[in-house]
Amino acid sequence: MEDEVVSKNFIEQAIEEDIREGHCETVRTRFPPEPNGYLHIGHAKSILLNYGLAKKYHGEFNMRFDDTNPTKEKTEFVESILEDIRWLGADWGDRLFFASDYFGQMYEAAVKLIKKGKAYVSDLTADQIREYRGTLTESGKEDPNAWRGVEENLRLFEEMKDGKYQDGEMVLRARIDMASPNINMRDPVLYRVAHMTHHNTGDRWCIYPMYDFAHPIEDAIEGVSHSICTLEFEDHRPLYDWVVRELEYERPPRQIEFAKLYLTNVVTGKRYIKKLVEEKIVDGWDDPRLVSIAALRRRGFTPESIQRFVELCGVSKANSSVDYAMLEYCIREDLKLKRSRMMVVLDPIKLVIDNYPEGRVEYLDAANNLENEELGTRKIPFGRELYIEREDFMEEPPKKYFRLFPGNEVRLMHAYFVKCESFRKDADGNVVEVHCTYDPETKAGSGFTGRKVKGTIHWAPVEGAVQCEARLYENLVDEEKGVYNKEDGSLNLNPDSLKIVKGCYAEPALAEAKPYDSYQFVRQGFFCADAKDSKPDALVFNRIVSLKSSYKLPTQK
Repeated sequence: MEDEVVSKNFIEQAIEEDIREGHCETVRTRFPPEPNGYLHIGHAKSILLNYGLAKKYHGEFNMRFDDTNPTKEKTEFVESILEDIRWLGADWGDRLFFASDYFGQMYEAAVKLIKKGKAYVSDLTADQIREYRGTLTESGKEDPNAWRGVEENLRLFEEMKDGKYQDGEMVLRARIDMASPNINMRDPVLYRVAHMTHHNTGDRWCIYPMYDFAHPIEDAIEGVSHSICTLEFEDHRPLYDWVVRELEYERPPRQIEFAKLYLTNVVTGKRYIKKLVEEKIVDGWDDPRLVSIAALRRRGFTPESIQRFVELCGVSKANSSVDYAMLEYCIREDLKLKRSRMMVVLDPIKLVIDNYPEGRVEYLDAANNLENEELGTRKIPFGRELYIEREDFMEEPPKKYFRLFPGNEVRLMHAYFVKCESFRKDADGNVVEVHCTYDPETKAGSGFTGRKVKGTIHWAPVEGAVQCEARLYENLVDEEKGVYNKEDGSLNLNPDSLKIVKGCYAEPALAEAKPYDSYQFVRQGFFCADAKDSKPDALVFNRIVSLKSSYKLPTQK
């Protein structure tokens, strides 16, 4: 029992305390993104945490769009967010909400605060409000409009709603405390005028609530028991509590903050990603070099790998950064027993077996995954002419080079021993063809024990080979310089973040690859059929991750 208590994180402990003390009948959490961009790996932590808590305590999970700012929001982002969350495995059932559906209730809530003398209309400009607010060391100054009468405030606020004022001409502010040590409590703006078309409500409204006012109301309306958010909202919690208290909600939600998920050497800022997309440096918000959830999915990451990554990161109150290599570790661990190991030659030269009968084709048995027999076997056609990797032959090899060179014998994976007899070069001196002989007694699986060879190389048959394109991804940013340029804030981009390799050859089984299908390419890494560009007659594979890494999983305490 003691171990069970110790294993709970601080949020789970808080929830269980609320249940014991009768403050919470149904645990209800929510994920409330603003639809102003695509979600990234950091959001995955929040999604899985909120969904996981609701599931653990047999409660409910709300999917809600915090769409109170029409300046940046698009239907495209709404659709992408829903797809991402569904893919991650979070199920909201019929509990899909939009903050904009509550605009009427938010307006009435503002009217209630005015009537209670807790809110007033101000005609100060944004710069004046900023100036009056004071600093971290100096108290703010009272707004000259702070003591307007209730009736005048009600009239002015209704005129704001009716479109009488221009953008920025009037705002509604809370009356709290201009001397508060917490700047967020110094009469924050609750509503502003914005004559903009909203993606959900059209032109019905020309005033919109500010996030800090809208968010607690949304939570309260939906009966959210625990508003789990990131640490930057800790200083906003007094305002959150003030709003739900002054509006007299019977069961006010409880806000609890946790540390964000930061990854080293990756770009997550929406402003930066938007710039990369607009300048066509990347191929959209789902470019596989990004860490948006859509990009990770397109590259070939699985929901299970991201779930495992979030689990390993844990939940804490202290901000910290996680090495991107840990995310790569999680995808390797997830795929290594699930995916077939296929032979694909990325930089081909031809290998001819001179003593193999011309026109003969035999079908060799190959295990799909030697570590997982349940994946079964496949047949691979084998003939006189094959493709091998250029790096698997050297005319004058260094010591401990165990692949093909004149006079050396190696095993062709799943096939026979072959011995290099000669080779041919083109006019530029490049090797274009290697000639070998094979020993028919050495067929894989035959039990041959006459001699051993030190090298095994993979291949693809010339007859029936599938031609494809491979995209080899490296970090989008220059890891030595860091993500951001300290002088001007620009991104330090890696000019070699994408290498496109055309003219690769794969064994025939890969002809069936559909978008998002993934495989282990022998010696090359894990690859996924690109969801955007791969076609049945022009296959494109993204490298998800290489096969090996120096990363070691930290010892769990």
